Amino acid sequence: MPKKTNETPVNDKLTEDGLRHLIQNKLSRYFGILSVKEASTEQIYTSVLLTVKDILSQMRAEYKEKVKAAKAKKIYYLCIEFLIGKSLKNNILNLGLEEEFRAIISESGTTLDELYDIEPDAALGNGGLGRLAACFMDALTTQSYPATGFSILYEYGLFKQKIIEGDQVELPDEWMPLGEAWLVPRLDKKCTVKFGGHIHETWNEDGKCEIVHTDYDEVQAVPYDMMISGGDSKAVNILRLWKAQDIRQFNMSLFSQGQYVKAMQDNYNAEIISKVLYPADNHVEGKLLRLSQQYFMVCASIQSIINDQLATYGTLDNIKEKIAIHVNDTHPALVIPEIMRVLIDVYSYSWEDAWDVVTSVVSYTNHTVMPEALETWNEDLFALRLPRIYMIIKEINRRLSEDLWRCYPGDWDRISRMSIICDKQIRMANLSVLASHTVNGVSKLHSSILKKTVFHDYSKYSPSKFTNVTNGVAHRRWLCYSNPGLAKLLDETIGTGYRLDASQLAKFADFADDESVLDKLGEIKLANKQAFADFIMKRDGVAIDPRSTFDVHIKRMHEYKRQLLNVLRIISLYVDLKNDPKLTIPPQTFIFSAKAAPGYYMAKQIIKLIYFFSKEIGADKRISEMLNVVFVEDYNVSIAEHLIPSAEISEQISLAGKEASGT
Repeated sequence: MPKKTNETPVNDKLTEDGLRHLIQNKLSRYFGILSVKEASTEQIYTSVLLTVKDILSQMRAEYKEKVKAAKAKKIYYLCIEFLIGKSLKNNILNLGLEEEFRAIISESGTTLDELYDIEPDAALGNGGLGRLAACFMDALTTQSYPATGFSILYEYGLFKQKIIEGDQVELPDEWMPLGEAWLVPRLDKKCTVKFGGHIHETWNEDGKCEIVHTDYDEVQAVPYDMMISGGDSKAVNILRLWKAQDIRQFNMSLFSQGQYVKAMQDNYNAEIISKVLYPADNHVEGKLLRLSQQYFMVCASIQSIINDQLATYGTLDNIKEKIAIHVNDTHPALVIPEIMRVLIDVYSYSWEDAWDVVTSVVSYTNHTVMPEALETWNEDLFALRLPRIYMIIKEINRRLSEDLWRCYPGDWDRISRMSIICDKQIRMANLSVLASHTVNGVSKLHSSILKKTVFHDYSKYSPSKFTNVTNGVAHRRWLCYSNPGLAKLLDETIGTGYRLDASQLAKFADFADDESVLDKLGEIKLANKQAFADFIMKRDGVAIDPRSTFDVHIKRMHEYKRQLLNVLRIISLYVDLKNDPKLTIPPQTFIFSAKAAPGYYMAKQIIKLIYFFSKEIGADKRISEMLNVVFVEDYNVSIAEHLIPSAEISEQISLAGKEASGT
């Protein structure tokens, strides 16, 4: 029989008194403090975070047992970024415990909102790709699907943006000192990843080809798990983040001889893989690092998936029925040849059986309709860094070309367009489409354009695999939690069912002509605008009139996003007001927020234009009462949670057919 413990299960303590006891235990254990009244804000923050983490850990253990007993199919979602934002508020609200925590924390003289402000945004993503991944994990968990996200534990995010005299300055985004408290190191699950080296084919006595990999560099992948809660759900899934470290022990001999730099170099070379999100790739070293990051993630993730499968079933025979692997954009597309490598080289599958597994379990979401933005790798560089994976991709391409020749004899142009390797470039999008059982765009228009242009040949070759999944949002975070005033009105008018079933929001259309509801909507919007004006004044010292119309343009700074077009429109308004002193317009505030890629000169110039144009308007007292331009620096999830509820106009003006989703 299992050993009995005197400790009450965490789930039985989810009352105000039970939570108070848990928090006091943390304060006593870690800080030698007996109550919240004696603790500092930082000490209370740490104790509350650890309490929430313990609750989730207990729920995770119970949920794992249910999944194991049900032998449920598991979802593995691979993405190079997960833009999850802050976790404390989201988890407390998902658990339905905010009132209890507020009451306990108020005893200390601080507030729960102050604790929320302490936590940094997890710097694991950049934009829409990472936010979509985070929303999917939220939705999967809320609906109790067993799902695991896989990505990299970046020590630094993209960058922290500072605008100095109009110039974007990139500073390190150090989120780990406080953010890592949410991570659970799983040293028992670490594995190794091989790069470079040489591949030798040998034939054994049974006539089987054996692959021997020599002279390779080896990096250790150490998993750190971040628990993902769902809204009003007993399920807790995990986001598994891989950290790279050197496989060898620290060279004490070299260090003792005074060769300090050499002693540290090997460790640094390995750990740089998980150092920074999206390193610059305008040079060979940057391209090699990005390729290494992508393979590091998928190689470690496949080992984790295979080990999980074997631990549950003791066999790979039912793997097609028990797992689903989703490739979010092409960054994780190396999972395709990596599954082939593991099944063929390690588990002695035939090529045909291994390919059958791949095409049964892998699906792919495309995120761009611009051919020039589709990911490719130089063939020579790829072969140097990933020699065995290169061999497998060449064989996939050879077999594809044979099949295409049978389907389209003599049509060299079509075969060239559809090939995986062409003109010394390896096309990751073609590989993803070929190997996936389902391919989707992220809006109806986008998915249609994919079939008509970018993947037109493939849509003719295998039309049944193309579908559409329109981008959604985790409306619990973006409506219920970020816009509580509106959520309360919805509760009063249509009930609370929409919190778990977003389709019920359609019921609100019944109140389109209800004057009292429309008045309340206006009051809620004005309150949200005032809250954002207060937030930006406190944060940046910038004054915004909450009575003005908020026209908001928030997305990555890029020419095709057309922030410049928007600025030119505002300049034309400014010129009209300047030329006609009697002209008046309703007060308008144009709010921009975006990061420009460090090497993108034009994007940085657009930021500079917005900055100095804002200064120009501010210098004219008459015009500034009607017109205001604000650039909010360092855009992230937390800023969006303040800004989006206050927006009245959302600028979605990318060229038609160039933006994958938009709003």
